[in-house]
Amino acid sequence: MERTFIAIKPDGVQRGLVGEIIHRFESKGFTLVGLKFLKVSRELAEQHYDVHRERPFFSGLVEFITSGPVAAMVWEGDGVVASSRKLIGATNPLTAEPGTIRGDFGVSIGRNLIHGSDAIETAQREIALWFKEEELVSWQLQLTPWLYE
Repeated sequence: MERTFIAIKPDGVQRGLVGEIIHRFESKGFTLVGLKFLKVSRELAEQHYDVHRERPFFSGLVEFITSGPVAAMVWEGDGVVASSRKLIGATNPLTAEPGTIRGDFGVSIGRNLIHGSDAIETAQREIALWFKEEELVSWQLQLTPWLYE
């Protein structure tokens, strides 16, 4: 099974959307294998956004993700990386499709509620950055036989 990293950003937490967002991933049939509620350190934020270090918006990303609590998660499932990106919607909520998290709840690109890994390799890097292996729980959802052949 594939795994992905998902983080509900400070705006999603402040707006009380943690439960709604988790519900959408559960309803899709994905299995939650890791969950943390934390205030992100500057060091972790800079490591997470390292690929954007040379871009002009890097400091703004770091400032925002460290501005309040974040719900960090690891989800598992068949095709979870690509499927999660579809659940999340386009980066800019103004162009995100209705029915996606950003399309339904997002207002502006600078406050787009949620982060999701964009590739399997990225997910592996982000999971290792945010979680220790012993913090992840491997288990089988009882409805798995009803989801996969």
